[in-house]
Amino acid sequence: MNQQHFYYFLCSIINKITDERKLTTIRFAPGLCRRKRHYRAILNFYKQTCRLKAGIFALCVEGNLRASINLTEYTLKPNDFITLMPGSIIQFCEQKESFRLSFIGFSSEFMDCVNMIKSTMSALPTIYENPIISLSEDRADFINDYFHLLERVQAKEKSINREMVKHILLTMIHGISDLYQGKSWPNKITTRSDEIHKKFIQLVMKNYTSKRQTAFYASQLSISPQHLCMIIKQKTGRSVSDIIADMIIMDAKSQLMATDLTIQEISYSLNFPNVSFFGKYFKRYVGVSPQKFRNS
Repeated sequence: MNQQHFYYFLCSIINKITDERKLTTIRFAPGLCRRKRHYRAILNFYKQTCRLKAGIFALCVEGNLRASINLTEYTLKPNDFITLMPGSIIQFCEQKESFRLSFIGFSSEFMDCVNMIKSTMSALPTIYENPIISLSEDRADFINDYFHLLERVQAKEKSINREMVKHILLTMIHGISDLYQGKSWPNKITTRSDEIHKKFIQLVMKNYTSKRQTAFYASQLSISPQHLCMIIKQKTGRSVSDIIADMIIMDAKSQLMATDLTIQEISYSLNFPNVSFFGKYFKRYVGVSPQKFRNS
């Protein structure tokens, strides 16, 4: 793959990785570290919180980066392997030094073809709770071998053999599952409030486009709305409504920045009754209209 092709291919990934409808085929870019401006483009793009509509597997090659994944802050370091499922929320917060990252990304549609959930069923809860796992040098090389194999398939085949890619991905997924199952994870001592907070965040991530009432989430957690509000306030310093609004605005911003959907289409995707209501809601939290935000 020549450098010019590589650059435009990278730009395609940056623009489409958050748009499931456009990302219908495999998209990957091992060795993104080859040119510094590529990293600046990626880091700048994900300084805004984004909700992924693709699955991403990434390996930190060099340097450190502070990032938020599913509302929890992490510091990425060399040989850290990151698994991000479709629906994950990410934000790159601070690059502390020269940072290099290799990653591959697949649309949720493509991952469904290899039955990602079934393939990782036993390790799935651990993966969601621990999206980052530190690897030995040998295991990191093993992951990189898969990345390079996929790169070669994409670079040499004008028409990508989806079955070949599916088998490579499935083999890698099983390897990732084994990595998680073979690691001893510390038992986290959690309180009832911690569990409620965690489950509330999971419920919001799953339902925010259609369920925005505190009563719904309280009912799902078998507690009163007042009790839920008190716990979330204690844990986050914010209200239940604020957390739900954050998810809606984050998704709206992502669609405005990364897709060519009309504002009306974005409004409907978030279940607003009309564009006017969506516009007022967005401006209340962001300070500008959706169109002005998109044009900025």
